[in-house]
Amino acid sequence: MDEPHRRASELELLFDLTFVVAVAILTAQLAHGIAENHAAESILPFLQVFFSIWWAWMNFTWFASAFDNDDAFYRLLTMLQMGGVLLLGAGVPAAFNDGDYLAVTLGFVVMRVGLIAHWIRAAFDDAASRRTALRYAVGFAVLQLGWLLRLVLQQAGILPEQMQVVAFVMLAALELTVPWWAERTGHSSWHPHHIAERYGLFAIILLGESVLAASNGLAAALRSGGVSASLVAVSAASLALLFSFWWLYFLHPAGEELAANRDKSYLWGYSHFALFAALAAVGAGLEVAITVAPTEGHLQEQAFIAGYCVAISTAVFMGLLWAIHAPLTSRPVIRPSVIWSAVVTVLALPAGIGAIGVVGVVAGIAIVCALVVVVTVLQPGQRQEVS
Repeated sequence: MDEPHRRASELELLFDLTFVVAVAILTAQLAHGIAENHAAESILPFLQVFFSIWWAWMNFTWFASAFDNDDAFYRLLTMLQMGGVLLLGAGVPAAFNDGDYLAVTLGFVVMRVGLIAHWIRAAFDDAASRRTALRYAVGFAVLQLGWLLRLVLQQAGILPEQMQVVAFVMLAALELTVPWWAERTGHSSWHPHHIAERYGLFAIILLGESVLAASNGLAAALRSGGVSASLVAVSAASLALLFSFWWLYFLHPAGEELAANRDKSYLWGYSHFALFAALAAVGAGLEVAITVAPTEGHLQEQAFIAGYCVAISTAVFMGLLWAIHAPLTSRPVIRPSVIWSAVVTVLALPAGIGAIGVVGVVAGIAIVCALVVVVTVLQPGQRQEVS
């Protein structure tokens, strides 16, 4: 845990690329749901599939922080997990649109085989962490049987749709308890600065997906109506908004905070689920906003929904960004008065969409976020470098 200059490995960066595919497919599905006026119906499948993606990524990330020996067997097991991610990603449309989790669950099984093998190997190689590693292996193996049982009952038509959601929530909650149960035997030696870097890299992946989503929306708008002032304005505002998100996220010295508060790592790590989901949802909202901006008069409902999708997701991101870091420091980087004033303002902007349009909403949200950056960076004692 005290290894100096611990950085993400080249293998971890390659591993992350497989999640780029899965997140891109999911973001596109949510954007399609918003464009078809099915935003409310799309929220639940979006959150379920995103949990599968995020949890699979997080399991490997924390293991690798403690037990990455980078030998040939380790690399092969990681490659196996990458194959599982690609299978999971291929199943996203079916899970999202039809509630069919066959490919997603099978992809998760492949990933779990590799991860459980990692933990078993760690148990044999590291006597000090043996009980912890075996608990991880057993916990994940038992719960994987639960996911398979849910899949079998679903495919057989025995499990009603409402009970499928209940089963998902129960299994997901149990998944979250496995690290807590396993670590009761003694904390594994994860590296706080490495974990902070890995989370930052996943945030960049999600911001990159938002850039891709915005680019897709721009391409669709150009195909339908060509260049217009509203298209240029909403595209520029989208870029400014994403840049502000990046700036705000990396203002926080997360590695230092985790090093000083290892006992609060669960709160910090788990809370990122909603924060990351909000970043992904922003991308979907921006894609639709850019698409409808040039012809907003004919697509008022889509513009309204897209505006609220961007606003709510932005508010969740900013509020959680403050709340996640507040318990780790006596002096939060972003002042509460600043962040909560921004949240209220952002949530209020879509109410005026009839007057300012979706372009005004997105531009207003971008301006608010940019002001939060400026006020925070210029406050006395604030470090000027990104950490």
